[in-house]
Amino acid sequence: MSTMGNDPRLVSEQSGNLLQRWWQRARPADLGSLPIVVGLLVIWLVFQRADNMFLSPLNLTNLMAQISALGTIAVGAVLVLLLGEVDLSAGAVSGLCAAIMAVLNVEHGVPGPIAVLAGLLAGLAVGLFQGFWVTRFKIPSFIVTLAGQIAWVGALLAVLGETGTVNLRDNFIIGLAGTFLKRDVHNGELYSWIVGILFIAIFAASFIWERQRRRSAGLQFASVGGLIIQIAVVAVLVIGMLLITNADRGLPSAMVFFIVVLVLFDFITKRTIFGRHIYAVGGNAEAARRASINVTFVRILVFGLASTLAAFGGILAASRLLAVNQGAGASDLLLDVIASAVIGGTSLFGGRGTVWSALLGALVIGSISNGMDLLALPSPIKFMITGGVLLAAVTIEAISRQRRETAGR
Repeated sequence: MSTMGNDPRLVSEQSGNLLQRWWQRARPADLGSLPIVVGLLVIWLVFQRADNMFLSPLNLTNLMAQISALGTIAVGAVLVLLLGEVDLSAGAVSGLCAAIMAVLNVEHGVPGPIAVLAGLLAGLAVGLFQGFWVTRFKIPSFIVTLAGQIAWVGALLAVLGETGTVNLRDNFIIGLAGTFLKRDVHNGELYSWIVGILFIAIFAASFIWERQRRRSAGLQFASVGGLIIQIAVVAVLVIGMLLITNADRGLPSAMVFFIVVLVLFDFITKRTIFGRHIYAVGGNAEAARRASINVTFVRILVFGLASTLAAFGGILAASRLLAVNQGAGASDLLLDVIASAVIGGTSLFGGRGTVWSALLGALVIGSISNGMDLLALPSPIKFMITGGVLLAAVTIEAISRQRRETAGR
């Protein structure tokens, strides 16, 4: 046996098998978010080389504030894409609901919190209506939400009236995205570190709970060392973010709201029966129906949640800009929302992806936009580069899907 173990041919064959198994695991279909993270780092290095202000605390804090509204809307887009559907009305809905909030508060004297709630409820109503139309009449969501995009832009213009612009002055509304949490010990403002510690604790508890659940179910689970590494990576990223923002004005409150949305919907999609139903419907609607899942209810509710998140994103954007105008939710917002969801790793074909795709995708899109603005490049260049990145992301997803199908996964 010792002779066989030292046989060069046997050693070579075993090494070849190990390399083959490693390559099978390392194919693009299994790399997860790694290509997006690497791409994001490349984008940052390119823009930093072009302008050394890009990675400064001032600009990175601005970047976090800028992507919060986009990312919040993109979370809703991820939910819809998980069903294998698409929502083209997200941008228009965000502008309409922000306008409803602004007009109620400024022109009708409705208190800020109630005006915000009214805007969110308007978004929910729009989403439920569109979801009902898609499921009741079996019309493709592409058509229904495209019609919605046109109609809700008209509604936005009607709500704003002849003035076309409503300036926000309510402290509650402005504070949604205009507050910065800092670590100024003398003023007792330790809120940013409290938020960071809570975030790390929630993630650690989530990792540990998932490991215990998989272990109890007899499934493969992470080792203690792997668990510690995962928690350590999250902790380092959070602490790094806080150090950067605290070197400037502090952690943007809009980013805090965005992270809360991510954590909440990550819990919903991964830890609840409703979340598992979303993936089931997106993977195979007919199989889900035969498994006694109420496919119609799932679809309607997902469209409702997506439009509510669009409304919240629009409100955050209005809070940051201190106004709502006729261009709210227009321009390239819809492109950026869908691009963020897809670039982050959510499948266009349904059933694959996580809400954290919205964070990665928003960082990519936001970084490109922010870097282009720093370099004062014209909008056509920005559109072309964003379109190219989106095409590349969709191509990678299509190739990965083909490989999964070939491998029977």
